[in-house]
Amino acid sequence: MAAAEPKTPAGTAAARRLARSCWSAFWDYETPKVIVVKNRRLGIVYRTVQLLILLYFVWYVFIVQKSYQDRETGPESSVITKVKGITSSEHKVWDVEEYVKPPEGGSVFSIITRIEVTPFQTLGTCAESMRVRNATCDSDEDCVAGQLDMLGNGLRTGRCVPYYHGSSKTCEVSAWCPVEDGASVSQFLGKMAPNFTILIKNSIHYPKFQFSKGNIENRKDGYLKHCTFHEVSDLYCPIFKLGYIVEQAGENFTQLAHAGGVIGVIINWDCDLDLSASKCNPKYSFRRLDPKHVPASSGYNFRFAKYYKVNGSTTRTLIKAYGIRIDVIVHGQAGKFSLIPTIINLATALTSIGVGSFLCDWILLTFMNKNKVYSHKKFDKMVDAPKRGAGPGLGASEPSQQDCALTDARGLAQL
Repeated sequence: MAAAEPKTPAGTAAARRLARSCWSAFWDYETPKVIVVKNRRLGIVYRTVQLLILLYFVWYVFIVQKSYQDRETGPESSVITKVKGITSSEHKVWDVEEYVKPPEGGSVFSIITRIEVTPFQTLGTCAESMRVRNATCDSDEDCVAGQLDMLGNGLRTGRCVPYYHGSSKTCEVSAWCPVEDGASVSQFLGKMAPNFTILIKNSIHYPKFQFSKGNIENRKDGYLKHCTFHEVSDLYCPIFKLGYIVEQAGENFTQLAHAGGVIGVIINWDCDLDLSASKCNPKYSFRRLDPKHVPASSGYNFRFAKYYKVNGSTTRTLIKAYGIRIDVIVHGQAGKFSLIPTIINLATALTSIGVGSFLCDWILLTFMNKNKVYSHKKFDKMVDAPKRGAGPGLGASEPSQQDCALTDARGLAQL
């Protein structure tokens, strides 16, 4: 009688089954099961969601945002400015060399429209300004010698002296005398300032696309000598009148000239490089940049001095200038068709259409009264049971076809 073959341990058999299952899963192809649910309302929701997603990607993503393009933001830019015109005050005629600061013609410059002049200042001792904190006094005891106020005009000598006008007294300081508010004279330069012309020469370059363009028309007939900017007829004549800039920013010129302010000239270069270069044009906009509604910081002014010699001693004229500061700001973006962003956005669009299926599945499984029927149809449950007729001790075996039968309690008609 032949000897009986040794029994394979249950653990080894289970490991072999697991290995065969993993190897089979590696080569098998899996595909989701499609279930058709005969429900008109749910179908309308499903198609509506798909349509909205499709419209979003076609209209907004591809047409409005042009997401099929490779983009570059922030062009390389250069700005050169030049101001022309003359004006007059109560005492003299002013030309460009005097009322434009700084004179280099950069993207930020100021046009002086009002000045407060303190002439013939010399180094000496005089009464401190009443605007300085704790500057008023009744006697010398109120003034500490050697005290220096960072917001004042000089070093205190310890004496209490009469003010420039009136009966008040302030502490004496060693400084440029007389101090500003003691002898300043105001002069208004803005009478003819609205007719000043400002040339703004701007060139931009997008290095990613090797694209360059400027805002001046390439003509040799002296075009720039007799033109001024017009958005339609003279777009490439970047010569603006100061009054036009202030008006476009929504400001009153007289008020702005007295108190000063900052106006931004914004040049926007949005270029679709799939079109011809002639379609890439600058767009100008103007707005006030400083906080005019905040009394503590409204307006714009600065100080400078002119020095000269009188009888061998150094003398200066101090000028507090109020003016209109112009900030030329250039920005923009360029785009050109590229295959990579097109593929990425198309894949995103196709993937997003599946949101409709997710939403409808959630509605079916959560809110509809036959959600259990749909759950039975959508999710197949398999039971791993021992083979029938297997002897005891053999352990669990591969399930038979009957044991792996799909749970299908009800028909699709019930949905």
